[in-house]
Amino acid sequence: MRDGSTVSVNGDVPFPMASTIKIAIAAAYLAEIDQGRRGFGDLIAGRPATKVLELMIIRSDNLAADQVLASIGGPAALQQWLSAHKIPGIRADRTIAQLLRDRGHLADRKDVATPIAMVTLLQKLDSGSVLSAQSRTFLFSLMSRCATGTRRIRGLLPAGTPVEDKTGTLDGITNDVGFITMPDGRRLAVAVFARGGRGHSPVIAEVSRAIYDRFADTARNALAFFMRMR
Repeated sequence: MRDGSTVSVNGDVPFPMASTIKIAIAAAYLAEIDQGRRGFGDLIAGRPATKVLELMIIRSDNLAADQVLASIGGPAALQQWLSAHKIPGIRADRTIAQLLRDRGHLADRKDVATPIAMVTLLQKLDSGSVLSAQSRTFLFSLMSRCATGTRRIRGLLPAGTPVEDKTGTLDGITNDVGFITMPDGRRLAVAVFARGGRGHSPVIAEVSRAIYDRFADTARNALAFFMRMR
């Protein structure tokens, strides 16, 4: 939340990020636009940057992700960007193609993040301390149209609840991270990583609904208390 409060379960445990790392890749590229080193109209592998970023975030296109990653200097440059913005707990080691070629994702120590680290990244993006308003709006617009996560964070929330998210999926890995906007305008940064077994999308949906209900009840209880004290 914007007041800085955090609640976590296994928040300091590293989990494979899978495609949730694409948020960081997009942010690092957009930061270079903010610095004047690139433009929204630049080409990446022969296509407009906006189109490649759209494919990477909305469709989770792996080739698009590696093209954006290569344009900023590869995993080492992404790791440097994360370190420069004081976001510990996220490791960027490989391209997406390399990640998919490797095995043993359940026990992976590369390309991992703790839930708290991912929430830190989300909070920094939302606060405006990392990206300009234009770049932030562009990224969140893409995340709001994420086409791969309809059954995860979004799955059980009330109809019309604004969500901006990015999923990640590998064998035995089911992730979803992003923002839930509450009816009163509060924004919750959420990172749910599930490791082992299959079919964790319903679990992520249930967890997200429990988070939503808990904060909705907090707002209602605060209002009821205020009304009683008047």
